[in-house]
Amino acid sequence: MTNPRRVTVYIDGFNLYYGMLKPNPAMKWLDLQALAEALAPGVAVTVRYFTARVKPLPNHPNAQKKQRLYIRALETTAVEIKYGHFTTKETTAAVVTPAGSKVRFERVWKTEEKGSDVNLGTYLLLDGVDQLYDEALVISDDSDLAEPINQAAKRFGPVHIVSPRAMRLAAFSGASSCRALDPAIVAASQLPSPLTLASGNIIERPPDWS
Repeated sequence: MTNPRRVTVYIDGFNLYYGMLKPNPAMKWLDLQALAEALAPGVAVTVRYFTARVKPLPNHPNAQKKQRLYIRALETTAVEIKYGHFTTKETTAAVVTPAGSKVRFERVWKTEEKGSDVNLGTYLLLDGVDQLYDEALVISDDSDLAEPINQAAKRFGPVHIVSPRAMRLAAFSGASSCRALDPAIVAASQLPSPLTLASGNIIERPPDWS
């Protein structure tokens, strides 16, 4: 009996969030394992999810709590979660003003997610060296990932790009294919709510995500 092809799906969490989920709150309770299996049907799928734990901000007081809830939900699936980190600092930025107006500056919070793209590229290459996949699928259109993707496709096997923002980037010329993430597949790949954890506790998707 022939073993199924092994496909590892690498998910750039914040690229997916800002490209597809933030504009579509009803899709935020996303079952990443189900999504990966829908994108690569009939094969043995491993899912690596790259994200960072958000920090509380005055203008988004519940963001950290909601992310923790979502991570607890994901931990009921087979998804492997790999963490980068967030940095948050106050800085000065120019405010958008009408043409010809005097430039005005304000103090703002600047948040940056660090490490996830580097972690994704690292695992893509290391998994290739260790022969852990026959094909790879990367859910991201971050051009910072172009070189590891191009190299992995050249050395280890097909690497396919799925773009959350329906972008076809010239930087990914070495990828085996590039396609847009279908919102209908995302909408159909949602976690159940309510959801029972291994502890027996029951959680539900945040009501404002519907």
